[in-house]
Amino acid sequence: MRFLPPSPPGGSGASPSPPPPVAPPTPPQRPPEVDVTRGRHRMHWSTVPFQVLLFTVVFLALPGVMLMQFGAIVFVSIMSVAALGATGYAVLSWSRSFFELNEDHLIVHTGLVRQLSREIPLSRLQAVDVVRPLLMQILGLAELRVELAGGDSGEIRLRYLSHGTAERLRASLLAHAAGLSGRTPEAPEWPFYRLPFGLLLGALTFRVPVLSAFALLVALLVAGYMFRELGVLGGAVPLLLGLIRGFHGPLLRYTDFYSSLSPDGLRLRYGIFQARMQTVPPGRVQAVRIVEPMLWRVLGVARVEANVAGYVGERQMDSSTLLPVAPRRTAFALVNELFPGTDAARVALHRAARGRSGNEAVGTDGGLVVTSHGTFTRVVEIVPEARVQTVRLTAGPLSRWRGIATVHVDTPPGPIRAHAAGRDIGEARRIVDGIAERGQGARMSGTGPERWATRSERPGPPS
Repeated sequence: MRFLPPSPPGGSGASPSPPPPVAPPTPPQRPPEVDVTRGRHRMHWSTVPFQVLLFTVVFLALPGVMLMQFGAIVFVSIMSVAALGATGYAVLSWSRSFFELNEDHLIVHTGLVRQLSREIPLSRLQAVDVVRPLLMQILGLAELRVELAGGDSGEIRLRYLSHGTAERLRASLLAHAAGLSGRTPEAPEWPFYRLPFGLLLGALTFRVPVLSAFALLVALLVAGYMFRELGVLGGAVPLLLGLIRGFHGPLLRYTDFYSSLSPDGLRLRYGIFQARMQTVPPGRVQAVRIVEPMLWRVLGVARVEANVAGYVGERQMDSSTLLPVAPRRTAFALVNELFPGTDAARVALHRAARGRSGNEAVGTDGGLVVTSHGTFTRVVEIVPEARVQTVRLTAGPLSRWRGIATVHVDTPPGPIRAHAAGRDIGEARRIVDGIAERGQGARMSGTGPERWATRSERPGPPS
């Protein structure tokens, strides 16, 4: 026996009515983004508990140890009063610290007892970095570092902002510095180079100091084991710590290294425990050098470093590496992108006279000054003639007696000190006079690095 389904209402021949339409679920509304181009903005509220926590740790480490001798009640009471005072100070300081954009100026107000206001024209902007230590990555925060022309006092740190706010403020600052509106969308970027982890690990290993230290460590451990001598640990432990430091820092710093090109300049992203996005606007790189250690030449790779205007002291050394490890052809390709209209690899180099610093070489092509030196580690230094600050000829008493001199090409502070030794004095004078004349003409015809996006020659995608 079969059971038939009941007939629909309205008769046996009526078709079933369609189910009523179901409205699609409403997507969750995202909170509106903060418009950093208007009004005043404070740092993220989490700066308050960070300051209180830091004060508490310092208090426990210094006077807290002595206060524990007076008993737990006294210690807890004083600790509570100190924590409340630190909280009140942190809240008031946070409420009076803010930043704002006023046309093409960045205004930063800080301080509680002594209010400090800094108004910075963004035409002086040299670089913008977004730094995110591991804890900040977990909490979704970031620190924005703005480098300005002006030496050690030219750095501004906004800590801490939400990651999204830091990215939007970075894009707005670069847009203002380029001569555009602060609401201009972030400029596109084109991939240039991604560092494979295996190449980074191999390059850090394939170095003469590392291999020599490792061989010496193994020899010490074997000798200590064979002769049952624990005294070898006095030499083995420092070697082991040195090897760990030689790997730990660069490996963690440059893991997941990625570089891209943009109308805003060169963008670098790298780091695990301290993720960093570094943006160097066009025209801020003053000089470049390509370093090829002896064993790296076997692999055909090199390191690219630069003098970047605005970075000084420790910040210059910390931010001078543009490519930690890259194929030699890629290194020269980056130089051509940094200095448009040039081809550093094709500049003819003229070596010094035989027996007079034969590894030294120098060449010019009307736009670049290229020097090369080094036997075990080959270094190629590249300076645009328009960026040369001074060019000097030096010769000591012995050098004058031999009839040779050294040509120095000076740029803003940084790791690069371009020079060419062992040149005949007459040749050195011709090199100095030529660089000085062409450099003056290039600077007079140039427009400078400010407001680069409003010029007729705007940077475009790499060819």
